[in-house]
Amino acid sequence: MPFSSLKKRLGNYIAQEGKKPGEGPPDLDQLWRDFNQRLNGLFGGGKNRGSNSGGGGGGNGGGDMKGAGFTFGAVASVAALVWLASGAFIVQEGQTGVVTTFGKFSHTTPAGFNWRWPYPFQGNEIVNVSQVRTVEVGYRGSAKTKMASEALMLTEDENIIDIQFAVQYKLSDPVKWLYANRDAEDTVRQVAETAIREIVGRSKMDFVLYEGREKVATDTQQLMQSILDRYNSGAQVTNVTMQGVQPPEQVQASFDDAVKAGQDRERQKNEGQAYANDIVPKARGAAFRLIQEAEAYRAMTVQNATGNADRFKSVLTEYQKAPGVTRDRMYLDTMQQIFSNTSKVMVDSKAGSNLLYLPLDKLIAQVAATEGRAASVTPPPPAAVLLPPEPTPDTNRRDSRSRESSREREGR
Repeated sequence: MPFSSLKKRLGNYIAQEGKKPGEGPPDLDQLWRDFNQRLNGLFGGGKNRGSNSGGGGGGNGGGDMKGAGFTFGAVASVAALVWLASGAFIVQEGQTGVVTTFGKFSHTTPAGFNWRWPYPFQGNEIVNVSQVRTVEVGYRGSAKTKMASEALMLTEDENIIDIQFAVQYKLSDPVKWLYANRDAEDTVRQVAETAIREIVGRSKMDFVLYEGREKVATDTQQLMQSILDRYNSGAQVTNVTMQGVQPPEQVQASFDDAVKAGQDRERQKNEGQAYANDIVPKARGAAFRLIQEAEAYRAMTVQNATGNADRFKSVLTEYQKAPGVTRDRMYLDTMQQIFSNTSKVMVDSKAGSNLLYLPLDKLIAQVAATEGRAASVTPPPPAAVLLPPEPTPDTNRRDSRSRESSREREGR
């Protein structure tokens, strides 16, 4: 029979008992006995009902006590089952369960369904060991929300620098993470701040601002891991990310001007280096060419001088053997070289006087122009040559006297 029906009947019975005139309040013992009978009817069936209907008034007290004991046992069993069921817990993938006995660590549990003794004997705590946790130093949430007490640091060259960075880490040992330190996350933040201050304090300002960012982050990660291992924190640092590295806001404008001036200096240096790289090889090439030309000229001059000296020695040998013949041959060779490189005008003086006016420059220019036109069109025709006058007896005598005088000079 449902409890709602039993409650309804109990209320009706109390109401009927209260309506009888001339009597006091309802009998509580009778109400309790009726309540026990109803419960026995629910859990015990018709056996208890038959025994109660066949027995006298003296047997009702023993049946009531027996029913009450059974009811208490049932309620206690249900409560015990609920209490034991409260010790069951489920650990998700990527998590680890940590079980404690009377507050002291007992053991860890893997992922899946697990059970431990319920409170107050044992307790459990689930730790996510696969989650990548982040702690922020110098800011909270975004780089605009700065924490000046954490961000401002002193460099080796006694300059103040503003640094915001984030540290990412995972849990390598959940037991140490829970019980080795009082506030593990705050410990990681303090360790990160301590490590970055030590690294920055050993570095120059320009190094931290520009080329040394990655090295500062790497050194900070290594130093953090070393300190956390000494603290038995159970944390494994996976990455250190520099969010912002800059001078303080009070000197930001001046520092930007200095940076621009440095950039201009580097640009001009690069331009000068590029110009030097362009002009120096050219100058070296020209110098090398001049040296080679000088070497060639020297070799040519030396060779020509050597050849001339050898030729002179051979001519001297021949001259010593026959001076007259050698002299005439040298004279003819010299005149041949002279006349081959000069313009020649032959004048017939037989029909004219001894005083002649010849525009030699115009004649030479006219002959040169004529030869140039003839060379560009057809082979040049034979040039008109003014034949010398026929020799006269006086001329012959003068020539013979000249030859005789030259022979006399050679004989001397």
